[in-house]
Amino acid sequence: MATVSIPACTSALLLDIEGTTTPITFVKDVLFPYIREHLEDYLSSHWEEDECKQDVHLLKKQIEEDMRQHRSCPVHTVDQTVHTDEEKAIREVVDNVLWQMAADRKSTALKQLQGHMWRAAYSSGRIKGEVYQDVVPSIKRWREKGLKVFIYSSGSVEAQKLLFGYSVEGDVLDLLDGHFDTTIGAKVESKSYERIAERIGCPPEEITFLTDVTREAKAAQEAGANVVVVVRPGNMELTDEERGHYNLITSFSQLELSGRA
Repeated sequence: MATVSIPACTSALLLDIEGTTTPITFVKDVLFPYIREHLEDYLSSHWEEDECKQDVHLLKKQIEEDMRQHRSCPVHTVDQTVHTDEEKAIREVVDNVLWQMAADRKSTALKQLQGHMWRAAYSSGRIKGEVYQDVVPSIKRWREKGLKVFIYSSGSVEAQKLLFGYSVEGDVLDLLDGHFDTTIGAKVESKSYERIAERIGCPPEEITFLTDVTREAKAAQEAGANVVVVVRPGNMELTDEERGHYNLITSFSQLELSGRA
């Protein structure tokens, strides 16, 4: 693919993670299976701790909201191996979390609990955050040109910082100027990008957003941001119309900073 020039007015780059800075396989084959395999043990070990109690409280509020909105929820069957109220409560949380993950939901409650579980895995060295080889050198190049670099992901800010703080390239958090997650709004809503621009302190027109998801790209464009769609192995196939509409790159090294020395 040819190089893509970003507008000379760009002052900030906003990066998606999954499928953009990081292989989709890392999330699907490493991070999510870790949650599924260790969820019940984690809850049992931390059930009485304030942080875990807050996570469970948020999940319960999410369940109540789902019921109000008449969304489907996991059906709880009688489990003869569950004997205490605590075991029953933990099993219900496990069922709900696994149900949300199977439905690929992005709820803040789910992401917060996952972030806390991943923190334990990263800090113990059981997991290291994967980033494509072109990512760190490109971010360094952009920063040398005076650009700021921010992350916007459906994963919690804490989960983002863990990935880049315990990455295969070491701790690269110093290369990032800030992080945004779904607490600022859904990634498919244009208002989210307007809020991010306001938080960064620049008009949306000065932001270039890199993502692999065209629904997110469309929302960012509607807000006035410049958009580049990243095509990586394993990402969702683009339609011919999408390929014709968006600027595409397969590596961050293809981005040219026009009008910058």
